[in-house]
Amino acid sequence: MDFINKASSQLRTLIIEALGTVTADGDVPAVPVPDFNIEIPADKSHGDFASNIAMVCAKAFRMPPRKIAELICDKISLSGSLFERCEVAGAGFMNFFLSRKWFSDVVSNVLEEKDDYGKTDFGKGKKILVEFVSANPTGPMHIGNARGGAIGDCLTSVLQWAGYHAEREFYVNDAGNQIEKFGKSLSLRYMQLCSEKGQQAVYECHSNTEKLCTDIYSRSGEGQDFEMPEDVYLGTDIIEHAANYYKQHLFELENVSETERRKALVDYALPLNIAGLERDLKKYRIVYDNWFRESRLHESGETMKIVDKLRETGHTYEQEGATWFRATDFGVDKDFVLVRANGIPTYVVPDIAYHYDKLVTRNFDKAVNVLGADHHGYVPRLKSALTALGVDADKLDVVLMQMVRLVRNGEVVKLSKRSGKAITLVTLLDEIPIDAARFYFNLREANSQFEFDLDLAVEKSSQNPVYYVQYAHARICSLIANLESEGITVPESANLDVLDNPREIELIRHIASLPKEINLSAKSYDPAKITKYAIDLATLFHRFYDACSVKNAETTELMNARILLCVAVRQVLRNVLSILNIESPEKM
Repeated sequence: MDFINKASSQLRTLIIEALGTVTADGDVPAVPVPDFNIEIPADKSHGDFASNIAMVCAKAFRMPPRKIAELICDKISLSGSLFERCEVAGAGFMNFFLSRKWFSDVVSNVLEEKDDYGKTDFGKGKKILVEFVSANPTGPMHIGNARGGAIGDCLTSVLQWAGYHAEREFYVNDAGNQIEKFGKSLSLRYMQLCSEKGQQAVYECHSNTEKLCTDIYSRSGEGQDFEMPEDVYLGTDIIEHAANYYKQHLFELENVSETERRKALVDYALPLNIAGLERDLKKYRIVYDNWFRESRLHESGETMKIVDKLRETGHTYEQEGATWFRATDFGVDKDFVLVRANGIPTYVVPDIAYHYDKLVTRNFDKAVNVLGADHHGYVPRLKSALTALGVDADKLDVVLMQMVRLVRNGEVVKLSKRSGKAITLVTLLDEIPIDAARFYFNLREANSQFEFDLDLAVEKSSQNPVYYVQYAHARICSLIANLESEGITVPESANLDVLDNPREIELIRHIASLPKEINLSAKSYDPAKITKYAIDLATLFHRFYDACSVKNAETTELMNARILLCVAVRQVLRNVLSILNIESPEKM
């Protein structure tokens, strides 16, 4: 249950009913009531809720706001409601204070709903497809993929908690220029191994693949033993694939055509890379519902069907043998090529076909993409093509993600301490806990840049935010265990109305806001709201625990109520951490 929304809705009804009474009594004219706000004041001494109703009615009623507020306050009936009193402040602000029963009901509801507390029906079951990471399967995943993975995975979880039918999807770019480049790179490295110098390297390394890769990599470059052109992938992973294929098949591909050699090497290496992506992402606790291959669009003919559809609707033209899309008709700064003069479609065509498949063929209500900030100009072009195809482009939402700077000892890090190479997702997870990575990458909004402190991520102190939150959960578990060791068990029920200490009230109020925060997070596609909520909850619990003794409470009645409050906080912490797919340790 969303207690914040329930109270807000009830308050709006109470105010409107009071205005009706004031109007019926002839105290104000019978005119339409302007829209008014129900808000939660930052300063809780001004009430739990506030309204500007008197301010917005001043002009319509031709009356001072404070006078209107006093009339409403005098007529409003709070009996049997969630509120216990109303106050008028300043020039006409109206402040409302919740009853003690509301706070008790919040705690009871958490204890009753348990693992489901926080879930809402905000999304009404609408289908959303969240696509994220979608790294090229031609090499290892980088730090940008690490952030995109954490954001996309947690965002999907938030959407599910907010009542959407949300699915995770990885778009496998197993066709196009990057695969051509991949095949060329593999072929060059394989042929190097078949050469005289390559054979010498194989002999000297005694079939040690890692040593062989390092040797060839160190001797590559212009003027070196193994020269490589600029338009290829230069990573050691390419050498490793070529070396492993050579170890299994020796000179089998040396004398075949270049086309046949590249195909054989790609058919060998690409499935290994895709399996590696899936394996590494599972290690990161990301499991996709769908792995959609770009090659499927080409094989089914859907790619060129999109071009035909755009031609039929008159949104293309021919120029110098190429087919262009009239993007400027849809507000984009310039037109762009769909099919080159050689008949090969550009990379954007399968992307258009892919999104048409999402929104039309598979009929998702929304498609959400988590992309790097460098895709800023790409999004309007994609949306313009969808519009031309008769698809509502507003069904496509894009979360643009800024890069992260890794910092160690106060300095920016670009290399892995373990391998001496660029830090990838895998090498990052070798250095820091998975919980820390998932939490840290969701600490800020996706469109904000921030520094990931590698030292702090492994620090066991309150300065480390994920440790701080997990410690709050473990602290409650230890409290309950210690009480039970002394014969004090968790009561089945208690008089929760005795929880009236300001620290208790503050903590319960925050517990009540979880459904609202989940809805806001889903609406803004911002899982960082959930990490912030978790940190704030841990902070409020630690403050409560330090100020309000549980075991040594003034009365047994108060002790039992505080025990149940602690159990409720533990449950909410578990739920929040489960949204982030982060562990809830019982001991630390």
